[in-house]
Amino acid sequence: MSTELPPVAPEVLAEAVENLTARLRKKLDAATEDCAAAAAREADGSVTVRFGEDALVTLRPGPSGTVTEAGQATCSCLLAPRCLHRAAALGAAPLADAAPPPPAAEQPEPEAPTESGPAESTGPAPALTEAQLGAATALWHAAAEALAAGVTAGGAVVQAELLRAAHTARLAGLPRAEAAALRVVRGLRAARERRATQRLGALTGAFRELLHTAGVLACGTAEPALTGTARRAYAPGGSLQVHGLCREPVLSATGYGGVVTHLLALDGARYSVSDVRPGGLARARGAGSASVSLGGAVLDHAGLARGGLRIVGATVSAEGRLGAGREVRATPLRGTLWTEQPAAPLFARPAAEAIAELLADPEGADSALLGCDVTVVGAAGEHLLVREARPDAPLLRLLPAHPHPELPHTANLRRIAGYPGLQLRVLGRPDLDRAATLRPLAVGPVPGAPYTLRLPEEWLGRADLGYDRLQGVHFPPRADAPGPVAAAEGPDPLADSPLWRVRRLLETGVAGGRRAVAEAGRGTAPLASFGPLRRAGLTAAAELSAALAAEADRRPRNAFGRLTDPSPDGYAWAWLAAATHLAAAERSLVAASWAVTPNGTMPTAP
Repeated sequence: MSTELPPVAPEVLAEAVENLTARLRKKLDAATEDCAAAAAREADGSVTVRFGEDALVTLRPGPSGTVTEAGQATCSCLLAPRCLHRAAALGAAPLADAAPPPPAAEQPEPEAPTESGPAESTGPAPALTEAQLGAATALWHAAAEALAAGVTAGGAVVQAELLRAAHTARLAGLPRAEAAALRVVRGLRAARERRATQRLGALTGAFRELLHTAGVLACGTAEPALTGTARRAYAPGGSLQVHGLCREPVLSATGYGGVVTHLLALDGARYSVSDVRPGGLARARGAGSASVSLGGAVLDHAGLARGGLRIVGATVSAEGRLGAGREVRATPLRGTLWTEQPAAPLFARPAAEAIAELLADPEGADSALLGCDVTVVGAAGEHLLVREARPDAPLLRLLPAHPHPELPHTANLRRIAGYPGLQLRVLGRPDLDRAATLRPLAVGPVPGAPYTLRLPEEWLGRADLGYDRLQGVHFPPRADAPGPVAAAEGPDPLADSPLWRVRRLLETGVAGGRRAVAEAGRGTAPLASFGPLRRAGLTAAAELSAALAAEADRRPRNAFGRLTDPSPDGYAWAWLAAATHLAAAERSLVAASWAVTPNGTMPTAP
């Protein structure tokens, strides 16, 4: 997509496509492909896209830089605004995030806890309103149609139907469902454009989340966290004393960039201060040294990551994000080492125990931080292999937290890989989609270790891998390295499991739609695909996969050849059942990959 085109609100695009005739909708995908190259920015800040000699589309974004109203997109042709040109230009533009909610004073008291974090509840799941039920049902049907179409047939019209349903979900007060739908639309766009950063597995996970969210909501009841909230609610947090752990660059696919600084209170509670705005990579790189806008504190994010704050009148969201309200007052504190309170307990227990605790609370698992001491083994492809500094600990794989080449994560890990035997203290985010994999955010020396990092005193014992660049002077002489490090890597319970056959079937459906799954399940292929699952004891996975293939091929017709049941709902439910079972099984194998075994290798797959 061209960077010349401004982001477009989902509801604006959905309305433009909905207003097209059936004949024009068939031409929309082809018309969209040529728009980005024809875009030009005008002196008044608008963006124009020319279609031949008689049609000129003009996009005039609002103060936020986004096209948020239908009137901000015009065309000079006679059919406007119900013309192909206008819909094509809007469809070629990046998809903006959902519109911000109204101010707090204008919002009614929420009926359900927010997406920003699970809330305690002792009663039954809340009943949804009639509007929410209707929105959830419409979103389920749109998601099922998109899944049945797959990437190959999931063009602008299918995406517009999802966007329309997502907008309805937002208006009904279901922002989590809306966010899930937007992720699917962005994934479909990226897959159809063959972007290098798009992974089919990620789109498969997005479809699973959307179908699960919409399906449960459409049933009439839902857990509080499943409804979500469009507004990050901040509650009074009283007086706090927090100390910096590290800072992390933020770079989103929607053009936002910035930094989040992770903090820890004396009681072990985790907080964060973020500064994320439009600007992409340039802003992500520069925000690491930007001033912290919190209670008049005079320090930047680099200083906060190695310092602390005493806050009076704090406001805190449910996920621990600190707000900058008018009554907030903050005073800088001296920094503390990772060996001191409150950071020391993060590195005091085996990683396997921390992972087991995270997997028991899936809502907070993806954003949690894990600390451990490791010994560097060396590079293995894209991985940096390390071994936790505990008896019989398995090998762990370190991957860049942010793989963008302009951020220093990858370069820092490559430099570390050149020092086998180096002892490191690592703080990072577990990758729960891979076996024994950690994405480090910061590293430091291991206390008392003879062969470890030698960081400048002002770095306070840690290097932020997303901002600090490790140099040769930060490492000990290679002549001081200990003897050879055991590098034998045990089996990967996730990669070696026959569950990959289920994953391939699900991804086949996402890529090629229902027809591709039906073709994969015909003939003798099912015996070859599902037999290994049964022999490995994965009977449920085999049965769910067989049921999915059978449902995909079930197309009953009457005597005139017309489909008697054209609805994709049955297929979507079968796909969701197999995907949910696969996710649970893979999480179990990931947990096993962190476990300690008698010989220090990973447990074998079933």
